[in-house]
Amino acid sequence: MFSFYFGAGFEGEGEDTPLAVWSVVPIATGRPLPANSRGRVRESGGGVNGNGTRATGKPNAVMSEEQEDGAFYLQQVTITEESEGDYQYEEIPADDDISIPEGDESLENIVKTIEQRNEDLKAAAEENDLVLVQPVCQRGEVIDDFLRNFLIKMGMMKTLDCFQIEWYEMLQKGLLKLQNVGFVPDVYAQNQLLENEVKNLKKDLENCKIATNTAVETLVKLRKERDFHRMHHKRVAQEKNRLINDIKRLKKHYESFEPTLSKIKEKYNTAIKQKMLTSLEKDRALVQVSGLQATLRAIECGWNLPGAMTSGTNSVGCHLKTMKKTGNKGHNECKKDGPSQRALAEARALAEAKEDKHHCDPPDDSTKQLDSEFPVDTRVNPYLAQMKGSPSNLLRSGGCKLTKTLKVHELAVSCLALHPRKQILVTGSDERLWKMWSIPNGDIIMTGEGHGDWLSGCCFHPSGNMLATTSGDKTVKIWDFAKVECAFTFTGHLHAVWGCSWHSCGDFIASCSMDNTIKIWDINSKRCRQTLRGHVDSVNSVEFLPFSNTLLTSAADKTISLWDARTGLCAQTFFGHLHSCNDATFNLKGDTVVSCDSYGILKLWDVRKVAIMLSVDAGPHPGNQVIFHPSGQLVVMASNDGTVKILDLPSGQLYSLSGHEDAVQCVLFDHKGEYVVSGGSDGTIRLWT
Repeated sequence: MFSFYFGAGFEGEGEDTPLAVWSVVPIATGRPLPANSRGRVRESGGGVNGNGTRATGKPNAVMSEEQEDGAFYLQQVTITEESEGDYQYEEIPADDDISIPEGDESLENIVKTIEQRNEDLKAAAEENDLVLVQPVCQRGEVIDDFLRNFLIKMGMMKTLDCFQIEWYEMLQKGLLKLQNVGFVPDVYAQNQLLENEVKNLKKDLENCKIATNTAVETLVKLRKERDFHRMHHKRVAQEKNRLINDIKRLKKHYESFEPTLSKIKEKYNTAIKQKMLTSLEKDRALVQVSGLQATLRAIECGWNLPGAMTSGTNSVGCHLKTMKKTGNKGHNECKKDGPSQRALAEARALAEAKEDKHHCDPPDDSTKQLDSEFPVDTRVNPYLAQMKGSPSNLLRSGGCKLTKTLKVHELAVSCLALHPRKQILVTGSDERLWKMWSIPNGDIIMTGEGHGDWLSGCCFHPSGNMLATTSGDKTVKIWDFAKVECAFTFTGHLHAVWGCSWHSCGDFIASCSMDNTIKIWDINSKRCRQTLRGHVDSVNSVEFLPFSNTLLTSAADKTISLWDARTGLCAQTFFGHLHSCNDATFNLKGDTVVSCDSYGILKLWDVRKVAIMLSVDAGPHPGNQVIFHPSGQLVVMASNDGTVKILDLPSGQLYSLSGHEDAVQCVLFDHKGEYVVSGGSDGTIRLWT
C-alpha cells in the first residue's frame, strides 16, 4: 500500500484533468518508502540511536534496512480520472419510515403498516447480531515510554532530560540490552486507569452531592407548600361547612316566613277588594251628589219636582240649617220663601265654596304683579365675537392630551356647570350633592346638600350668584350663594327631572322631566308660568337659545323640538333620529343644532331649512352629552364607552380621547375654548388641552 502526499492538487477544472501527486522513492532501489514505516516513527515517540534504529526492538529492523539502501527523492506521478458523465446512476427512492398509500388511511391499515415496520427492524437487528466482531488487541506500553510519559505528566522536565541523556549514552556504549527491556506490567496500567476512574467518580460524587442538596431544598420547599395548601384546603372546607350551615339556617328561616307571607297576601287581597268596593261606593256617592246638584238647580229655576224629590231636598235643607247665612241680596229675597228654599240656597253656596277650594284658580292680583315679563327677541348675542377664533390648539399634531385628573366624587359625576365669568366649576353626582371647585388647581370651595335623590343637571344663573340643580326626586332647587342656602324649591313634575336651563335675563328657568313635559318657572313669582306638552316620551334635555325666548328640547321619542317660551307652543319639530335623543344644543349663531342619540349617532341640523346637514356614526355606544366649540368648528360628545369624541367639522375627521375608566357622562368647554372638561362614572373630572 502506497502513501501519497498531495502537495500540488489539481492543475485544471475539467473532468478529465490529471491529478498530480508525489511519492517518496529511494534513489538506489527505486521503490517507494512504505507508509507504515513513517507511521511507526511518528507513533512511537521514542529515541533513535546512532545507527537509526528504534530502542523498542523489532519494528526498527525495517527502517534500518531501508536506510542502508541509500538516499530518497520525490517523484511526480500523474493519475488520470475517468469521466463520470457516462455513468448511469440508479434512482434511490426516499426512505420513508412509514408510508401509507393514498385512500388507505384507515386505522386498521395504519396498525398493519406499523407492525410490518417493527418486524423489519427486528429482522435487521438479528442479522447484525450474526456478524462477528473481531476483538481489538491492545499492545502494552514500553517501560521507557512509560517513564517518559510519567515524567512529562508530573512536569519533571529536568529529570526527563537526565533520563534521556543517560538512556542514550547506555545505548551507544552497548551497556543496555534491549532484550531485557520489556513492557510495563498490566497492573500499573490498570492502576492508572483505576486512578483516573476514581477521579472521575469523585467528580461525579461531588455533582451528585450538589444535586442531592438541591433536591433536598426543593423537597423541603414542596413540603412547606403542601402543608400550606393543606391548611388552606382545611380552611376552605371549614368555610364551606359554615356556609352550608348558614344556608340551611336561612332556608329554615325562610320557611318560617311562608305562613306570614300567605297571611299578608290574604290581607293584601282583602284590602284590594275593600278598595274596589270603596271606589264603587265613591262613584255611587258622586252620582248622588251630581243628582242633588241638578235638583238644586231645578228648584232655583222654579221647576216643578215630584214630591219625593222635594221631600229629599227638604231633608237636605234641614241638615244645613246650622250653617251661617250670607247677607247678600239673593238670600234676603229667599226669606220671602219658605225655610226649605233658604236651606237650598245655603247648600248651593256651600257647594260652590267647596268647588272653588278644590280647583286651581288663576293667581290673584298680588301674584300677577310679581310675574316677570319675557324680553323681546331683537337683542344681539354679545358672545358672537368668539366665533372668529380657531380651535387650532386642540387640533395640533397629536390631538388633545390629558393634562389633569381630579377625583371629585365617590360615585358617578352626572353633570357639570361653569361659572359665566370665573374659573369655577360645579359638579353634580349620584351622591345627592353638588360641589364647587376652583379649576384648574382643583381646590374645593363649597358643597351643597338637600336633594333626596341623584342629581341629573345643574346650571349657573347668568349673573353667577345662583345655581339651579335638578334631581331624580322630581324637584328643581335654586341655591343662593349670598345666603349660602337653598332659596326655594320648585315642585310640579310627576317624575324625575333630567335637566334645566336659565333664560339670559335670569328671571326664568326651564326644566325637562321624564313625565314628557317641559316647565318654565318664574323666579320672581316662584310659580310655573308655562307647561309645554307635545313629546310622547321622556324629555331628556332642554336649552334656551342665548338672548332669545326659543327653547330647544330633545326627547326619547326620537325627535327634537323648538318652542316659544312666551306662548308655550311648539314652533318646529325635527325628525331623523332612529333612536332616543339624549342631548341637543345650539351653536352661538343659533342657526345650527347638534344632537346625539342612544346609538352614538351625531346629527347636525339647519334650523332655517329644517334639514339634516351632517350625520356621523360615533357609536355603537350611547352619546350622553354633546357641545359646540365657541368657534363652531368642533363638536365634542361624551360617549358611554369611556372616551370623549371630537368631530372636526371642516375635515369631517373623528377623534377619540381615552382616559376615563368608565362611561363619560358630561363635557364642556371653558369660556375661551382652550381646554375640554369631562366628567365620568368613575367619579373623576379630566382636563384635556
